[in-house]
Amino acid sequence: MITLENVNKVYHTKSGNVTAVNNVNLQIDKGEIFGIIGYSGAGKSSLIRLLNGLEKPTSGSITVAESQIGSIGGAKLRKARLEISMIFQHFNLLWSRTVRENIAFPLEIAGIKKLERMRRVDELIKLVGLEGRENAYPSQLSGGQKQRVGIARALANNPKVLLCDEATSALDPQTTDSILDLLVDINKRLGLTIVLITHEMHVIRKICHRVAVMENGEVVEQGNVLEVFKHPKQPITKRFVKQVTEPNETDEVVTHLLERYPKGKVIQLSFVGEAAEQPLMTNLIRQFEVEVNILQGKISQTQSGSYGSLIVHLDGDEQELNRALAFIYNQHVEVEVIANA
Repeated sequence: MITLENVNKVYHTKSGNVTAVNNVNLQIDKGEIFGIIGYSGAGKSSLIRLLNGLEKPTSGSITVAESQIGSIGGAKLRKARLEISMIFQHFNLLWSRTVRENIAFPLEIAGIKKLERMRRVDELIKLVGLEGRENAYPSQLSGGQKQRVGIARALANNPKVLLCDEATSALDPQTTDSILDLLVDINKRLGLTIVLITHEMHVIRKICHRVAVMENGEVVEQGNVLEVFKHPKQPITKRFVKQVTEPNETDEVVTHLLERYPKGKVIQLSFVGEAAEQPLMTNLIRQFEVEVNILQGKISQTQSGSYGSLIVHLDGDEQELNRALAFIYNQHVEVEVIANA
């Protein structure tokens, strides 16, 4: 559905050249929710503008829904953009128009007759859960409702690709989750390919199938979300994964634990997929003569399965502790010994 080959984007400024996108190669499949994550200045926004033709690549090729977006212009580009829609962080609604009129706007531009236009608008209002708010103006809507209008408007012309540029960054956590749930529902119902730009790993974790991590204009890591959670390779990826797999205070807690538990072993366990749902602690207590104290933990869900992190203190005879550790290794659980007395 989307292919980027050796894509570069260089901006020429008075102070010199700035490389915003550096030799990016990506393949995004039809019907996939693909996340692109990075901090400010990583090149995410430049990349998404290349995908919808708002910017031209300095070099390389970009194909979206069978159109060579990077090399066409004029009428061909306008036609190609009908299959590529976008939603934004700050909604970009027309404040003088009602919900219904905002959603109808792209259909008006496309020359759709009024009766068909109204029928399509009614379908979209129902799809995004805005029944009863059809005649409200943006100033009368919550942030989540505004974004639902933005999503409905983006879907008006039945696009094949939906680009989301930090679409939940201006929303509170609960509203963010409701919008992400809506995007997943739309993806499943319509088979829509969604590309999601964000700096929040929670967003990637919750709805994306695959993810690319950007830093300084480059894609430094990419893969299945669960695999990236399981084996983050780059330091920046490890920082992002830590956002959702470990509580913020983990480093402080570990320092405290090393002082509090001078005997035994303090270990950190990482669970992936089915392993996160097994009664590991119960089996340890039943099968081995060790004391087990759960100190801290968190389990997160991804589209491909569960991922969990647990910090545990084990105490007992040295030989029994080693047997218990061997048992944990055999359960396909990753183990890091933080303290070993």
